[in-house]
Amino acid sequence: MDKPIKRIVIVGAGSAGWITAGILAAEHCTSALSDIKLVLIESPNVATIGVGEGTWPSMRNTLERMGINELEFLSKCDASFKQGSKFVNWNNLSQSDFYYHPFMTPDGYGQIDLHGAWQSYYKKQSFADAINIQSHVCEAGLAPKQQGTPAYAAVTNYGYHLDAGKFAQLLKEHCTSKLSVEHILAHVDGIISSENGDIQAIQTAKHGNIEGDLFIDCTGQQSLLLGKHYKVNMISQKHILFNDSALALQVPYCSENDAIASATISSAQTAGWIWDIGLQSRRGVGYTYSSEHISDEQAKQDLLAYVASSQGGQSADNLEPKKLSFTPGYREEFWHKNCLAIGMSAGFIEPLEASALAMVELSVSMLSDELPRTRKHMDIISKRFNARFTYRWQRVIDFLKLHYVLSERNDSQYWLDNKQGDSISESLQEMLRLWQFQPPSRYDFVQNEEIFPSASYQYVLYGMGFNTQQSTHKQPSKSSKFAVQAIETVQGKVHQYLSGLPTNRVLLNALKELQ
Repeated sequence: MDKPIKRIVIVGAGSAGWITAGILAAEHCTSALSDIKLVLIESPNVATIGVGEGTWPSMRNTLERMGINELEFLSKCDASFKQGSKFVNWNNLSQSDFYYHPFMTPDGYGQIDLHGAWQSYYKKQSFADAINIQSHVCEAGLAPKQQGTPAYAAVTNYGYHLDAGKFAQLLKEHCTSKLSVEHILAHVDGIISSENGDIQAIQTAKHGNIEGDLFIDCTGQQSLLLGKHYKVNMISQKHILFNDSALALQVPYCSENDAIASATISSAQTAGWIWDIGLQSRRGVGYTYSSEHISDEQAKQDLLAYVASSQGGQSADNLEPKKLSFTPGYREEFWHKNCLAIGMSAGFIEPLEASALAMVELSVSMLSDELPRTRKHMDIISKRFNARFTYRWQRVIDFLKLHYVLSERNDSQYWLDNKQGDSISESLQEMLRLWQFQPPSRYDFVQNEEIFPSASYQYVLYGMGFNTQQSTHKQPSKSSKFAVQAIETVQGKVHQYLSGLPTNRVLLNALKELQ
């Protein structure tokens, strides 16, 4: 008999567990006709890692799907607005070496040749500044909207910077009080298997055996279900992306009126890079690095020196970083039998470009949209899920590696090693050869929901000074004319946006008054 899927058990909490619970409960458990029951088991002995502080714009849709009020989210999670990433000293060590990867896709992108128009007429400006208003907004420290803009709406596209611990707590409160998710505090003592190899139940001392039809592993790096129980291997990517360690700090502002950055600031170092994330009440600052290229103690000193420099020379010696270690990689499969891994139990790559929470969102979205009705249905869905997310992890790895291979830096072995051919995938090497002759386009990435669109590749390529040859045989077209007009329109709007948008601090203070 084909067993119906009626009881879903999420093992593990944190952002991954509660986002999974929130989306599934909101979309499958709130109807009076629904017979699906959702249970989340959280170990009282496992603390949330609490360093995933950057999101993509997709988080706005995720919060709306769960029914969370944006003002409440901003207030309870110490959250601010993120409009992209700023990369400092990734190409060289000059004072002017920085570029933006903004969240906005330029108007007309995909229909007109913005790269060609920029290269022909606007090369004195950076690529992002020429074709997009958002890098100007970020550099000025401005918000993505005005006070009167509705919740989750935007003038410029945005995601968030947030306190990961407070975010998990908000999600927990919302899921348990408004979405009827059953929350069980219990340590996992064992796993009971059924005759066909599926997980039948989770053993706990306090609550007995907790049975289910579908089990979701959100236990982080421990991967208690998919990794330890099913022995699904992690495919290491250490030979491509070297960073395997991080030191994280929570840095108070010097003044309560200090500016809040509009983008994640990623500053390249001799053996990795430092992130700098501005929340409402503090900054999240950390150094992710390769343990083979620098010692923990030297990384700590470099991190504290960065913080001191960012505070006008004020000493940061009173701050003690939190050390994290990880193996960059992803599982051979993510859905095995009746167990699906979401979050760090499925894989983790360094936090560059904040893909971790985005992969959680994408995983939960596909699961919710294609939630299997029966066990036989699950076998079909799991095969599709595994194929799609293997592809997505590979695209994440190629895109992150792109940031390293174009660098002109030769001041350390780390940067030299990153440019070695044996550390670059064949797929990325082929794309780099292709992009010498034509810019990245929709023909390069064929999935309907690409993890990074071709526009993102253009921002990084041309921000890093990559040269794509102009075609000498192609006739001028209407597209070329429209591309020039589009860039001229952007230039004409710069003053309008810079004068019309408030700073992040001003807008967030104003929104507090509405609470």
